[in-house]
Amino acid sequence: MERIGNGPEVRASESRSTRRTVLTAGAANLFVALVKLAAGILVGSSAMLAEAAHSVADTLNQAFLLASVHQADRPADSDHPFGYGQERYFWSLLAAFGIFIAGAGFSVFEGAMALHRTASSREILFAYLALAVAAVAEGVSLARATWQTRQQARRRRVGLLQHIRSTPDTTVKAALFEDTVAIAGLLLAFAGLLLRQLTGSEIYDAAASIAIGILLAAAAIRLGADNRELLIGKAADPGQLAVIRSQIEAARGVTAVLDLLTMHLGPDHLIIAAKVAFDDNLSADTAEDIADSIDACLSAQLPVIPHVFLDPTQLPADAAAAPTRP
Repeated sequence: MERIGNGPEVRASESRSTRRTVLTAGAANLFVALVKLAAGILVGSSAMLAEAAHSVADTLNQAFLLASVHQADRPADSDHPFGYGQERYFWSLLAAFGIFIAGAGFSVFEGAMALHRTASSREILFAYLALAVAAVAEGVSLARATWQTRQQARRRRVGLLQHIRSTPDTTVKAALFEDTVAIAGLLLAFAGLLLRQLTGSEIYDAAASIAIGILLAAAAIRLGADNRELLIGKAADPGQLAVIRSQIEAARGVTAVLDLLTMHLGPDHLIIAAKVAFDDNLSADTAEDIADSIDACLSAQLPVIPHVFLDPTQLPADAAAAPTRP
């Protein structure tokens, strides 16, 4: 099987890449927030004001995500012997709340208020130009997040969609979701402005603002659910579980794996606890050597740092009576 590797240089490179992705998204969001805000005020568009709120929320969320990377990179200490990897999930959860409250809440509120306004006849060319500029900036940020996500999927040897569903790196996932929703929001704002211009009715602009809020709420709920699962202790994905079990079972002197438990401790750390039946003829020193070799094999095969704990356990009487494998 191909060696994945998870040495310090790989983890440091991944951390730097994540920082660049978050900074790119933050710079893009700050720029387009100012552009959308100016366009929304000048044109009197609820959809543009909702998009401005969306970008402001995303900018604040990028600050949360950047804090998550910084905090999670702290080395392990006596109080946190497995490191601070779960800081990623805490700060990403705050980012999800930010999207829901600041972005979705304001967008729906602004859209509801716009339903009672009279359509403005002000020139909306500036709004279209603002949307075009925002699309370029958001597209650059989305391309960066997609590139890193593809790199991570390639290292895990899984498809892109499967990686997005199962990755323990919610920081990059949050940046990818935010950028994807941002592009969708721009399309909704464009549709609302165009229909408002063609019909003279404010309802389309207001409906676009509400739709943007609903879209943001859906993204926030999904991100929040992902981080919740990881914070309360999520197991490795089925593919990694199969690799772990096969590596332990293939080790010399292992008779059977009776129980296998895993839990993510951040994007880069995984606890592996297994009850393992060893050959009764093995000495204690030999069993320790086998455990060390299992640890080394799993470190080579998994894209995370495994913390392996093996509990030597006797086979049940009925299983022990059966012939053991060589």
